[in-house]
Amino acid sequence: MNPNSTHRVAVLDEELCQPKKCGLECIVYCPVNKTGGECIIQRPEDGKAVISEELCTGCGICIKKCPFDAIVIVNLAKEIGDHKIHQYGINSFRLYHIPLLKKGSVVGLLGRNGIGKSTLLNILSGNIKPNFGNYDSELEWDDIIRNFQGTELKPHFEKIAAGDLRTSIKPQMVQLIPKAFKGTARELLKKYDERGVIDLVTEQLSLHNSLDRSLSELSGGELQRLAVAIAVNKDADYYFFDEPSSYNDIYQRLAVARTIKQLADDGKSVMVVEHDLTLLDYLSDYIHILYGEPGAYGIVAPIQGTRVGINAFLDGFIPTENIRFREKSFKFDGSNKNEELIVDRPLTKFSDLTKSFPSFKLNVSQGEIREGEIVGLVGANALGKTTFMKMIAGIEKADSGQLDIKASLSYKPQYLQNEYDGNIQSLLNVAYQGPIEGSTMEQQIVMPMGIKKLYDKRVDTLSGGELQKVAVCCSLIRPADIYALDEPSAFLDVEDRINIAKFLHRFVKSQGKSAIIVDHDMQLIDLVADSLIIFSGKPGESGSAGSPIKKESGMNKFLESLSITYRRDESTGRPRINKLGGRLDRAQKSSGDYYMRT
Repeated sequence: MNPNSTHRVAVLDEELCQPKKCGLECIVYCPVNKTGGECIIQRPEDGKAVISEELCTGCGICIKKCPFDAIVIVNLAKEIGDHKIHQYGINSFRLYHIPLLKKGSVVGLLGRNGIGKSTLLNILSGNIKPNFGNYDSELEWDDIIRNFQGTELKPHFEKIAAGDLRTSIKPQMVQLIPKAFKGTARELLKKYDERGVIDLVTEQLSLHNSLDRSLSELSGGELQRLAVAIAVNKDADYYFFDEPSSYNDIYQRLAVARTIKQLADDGKSVMVVEHDLTLLDYLSDYIHILYGEPGAYGIVAPIQGTRVGINAFLDGFIPTENIRFREKSFKFDGSNKNEELIVDRPLTKFSDLTKSFPSFKLNVSQGEIREGEIVGLVGANALGKTTFMKMIAGIEKADSGQLDIKASLSYKPQYLQNEYDGNIQSLLNVAYQGPIEGSTMEQQIVMPMGIKKLYDKRVDTLSGGELQKVAVCCSLIRPADIYALDEPSAFLDVEDRINIAKFLHRFVKSQGKSAIIVDHDMQLIDLVADSLIIFSGKPGESGSAGSPIKKESGMNKFLESLSITYRRDESTGRPRINKLGGRLDRAQKSSGDYYMRT
């Protein structure tokens, strides 16, 4: 490749770089350094590596020699390199291109964690000034606007520069809201009542019972919907929603989607970052794919229609740009053709069960979990799914009924703690009950899940997605016959959700194990489950769990309770929600086929 036609990207993960442990092999083995050059040098203040992108030849030797996977070096086409929007510093993350905002439409951003979505939101909202790679000095607004000359975004940045842009942002980390505001949900909503829609939004998002409670008492789902309500209440030109579905069940996710879509119907420009692919499809009018290397660089692809954009992302190939950004494509098969791998040997049998708390009662119908079977638990929040899972795990005792558990069980809880005092490798050693490095479990589980490169990271420094993957990994490497996983998709991006779903399915089947999975991402449940237990009732007061039924019948029954229908995309086989009242929706409801398998 002609070096003049490429743009070099060299990124160092400073958290992974450990010069005191590695012997600085990247410096020692660099061919440019061996000939007297200074392509890789030590930073005086801490000894970490600094890589010259101008001198680097892209040979990749330093990448292979680094024992901690701290270095990323890639060559990008010069046309992409000429459109750098922002870079945080030398050998640090950088972003190329920028998405468009469309008035009266919802634009979805689709890509991996660490690829620049939150950076984009901050740039478009005016919280970060784009520096176009000039990270040593802050640019003046005149220079920034000049860089957008002739583009649709020039007026947008002119408004930011003049202080005339009104933006409303729903942040990702809603759990931090109680730390920033002491008071009730009603008081916080009134503080930002700019459009006079508090009553309407409170009704749409089912927040009535949350209004007069302190923010510190609210659940994750209530905080999420409250954050959406606050963002919607503000009178703005542009609205940004960063992962609005987290912590919410499928009913609440649909309510959030309808509330956000109403903004676009009112003529507002809306942008959404969301990892629940079914919800993103339902919510968005357009899609921008973001691709690159997490933590290293991100590239914003041109805007596309929702179906075309999502399918291109799943395929890993953008035809209009002739760019393949992932070697494998993702396909979906909703059939249960692996049913022959389920052995008619129950690992757990249970009679009708009851469990009562001071303000909640759960009734469970009899059933069993067979060897090789993956059972999905679906239903609204606060109906007892986690309680049922804890009873199976032996953490909670049933008030009445019998549990006949003929197997060992490994449980991953819903809420994760990062307070373990140590690194990932030592945590895995504890879960495995021995050295994980060099073991069979490392080959079968740790490496396929991409956890090994995190070995030297401290648990309390992990992102939400990293912590989730480590928690799933810890559950799977424990000696067990049944794996009980409570919301394994939380905080994971689309690729990780699909990869973990497919990995879980493959691992459970190949090892002759079983699994129970609670999750509100219906695409993950569709990918992984053989059968379903449906929970119904009155959230927070009473719950009722049916007996396990085959996935097709279970999905049909569950979707009927939601009054929504799913079809399958012709190209990828992924589930898609039909437009409420549309032709397909009416036809499927008429035939009773809410869950179209083909």
